[in-house]
Amino acid sequence: MQVVTGMGSSLLLAAGRRVSQMQSLKRAGDLRLDIAFLYGTLVPPSEVTVHYRHSRPIITLLLPSRKERCQFSVKPMLMTVGSFLQDVQKEDKGINSVTICTEDGAKISTGTMMDVLLRNNFKLIINDITYHVQPPARDEISSEHVTEMDDIKSLVHSLYAALHLEDHQLQKERELLQKLDTLREQLQPFEQVKAELKRTAEAKSTRLLWVGLALLSTQGGALAWLTWWVYSWDIMEPVTYFITYGSAMAFYAYFILTKQDSVYPDAKDRQFLNYFYRKAGKQHFDVDQYNRIKEDLAETENNLRRLRDPLQLRLPIQQISEEKD
Repeated sequence: MQVVTGMGSSLLLAAGRRVSQMQSLKRAGDLRLDIAFLYGTLVPPSEVTVHYRHSRPIITLLLPSRKERCQFSVKPMLMTVGSFLQDVQKEDKGINSVTICTEDGAKISTGTMMDVLLRNNFKLIINDITYHVQPPARDEISSEHVTEMDDIKSLVHSLYAALHLEDHQLQKERELLQKLDTLREQLQPFEQVKAELKRTAEAKSTRLLWVGLALLSTQGGALAWLTWWVYSWDIMEPVTYFITYGSAMAFYAYFILTKQDSVYPDAKDRQFLNYFYRKAGKQHFDVDQYNRIKEDLAETENNLRRLRDPLQLRLPIQQISEEKD
């Protein structure tokens, strides 16, 4: 209580001294100095300030709901504008909207790093109330210091890789092996149904080829019988011409409908796929899901192969010997 009383008396004496000075200045007629005494050096409680503590920026602002000032520690190289705005809204639930703009009113993206933001003056708008923020000037970092920092980061990264790379690779390998087993279990029933569908489609397409051979043989035998036993060649020659012309028209129509040449292997594959998909639809075989599982399985096997590569395991690479003639 004595300390408080002493401080109060000293403040009253200082105030009385200032009032006496103001009265003497008024009598002297110097109004400019009279106005200067009304200003203080304290920061208004509603102003947003930025100062550095231990080389880390501290942003101090007034929370609208609790009417109290709050300090936010900022990591310039790690935090973005969006993360800073989220921290402000989490601290005060009464903040409905908060944005950051440049001095000319352009909105700053939430992906901008805080280090870039604190290089220039900006506006902080909280619930339609605009605060003009003027970050203090910082000394420019020399190129030698930047190079040293890059070397330190590279050294830290190398140490971390040397200490944790093997554990990370083992964990990743276990995850890939587990995923590989899961995909193979999902693929097994599909493979059984696919093998049955493939066997049925192959039998039908082969049967169709034999049917075509039988029809051609029957056609040749009928033309020979009509030429030598029933009619003469003079009568059958126009018939064979129109049969050949009709066959050419049939092949041309096949090309128009299928956009493929009339080649026997391609025609057989087309019929195989036709029988396969028709039978798959009847047995409710999901071809799209089967293809997705196959693609995931191939990708997982490729990732596992890359993980086990000698370069990833930091093993000596076997030299490739040239083949001798």
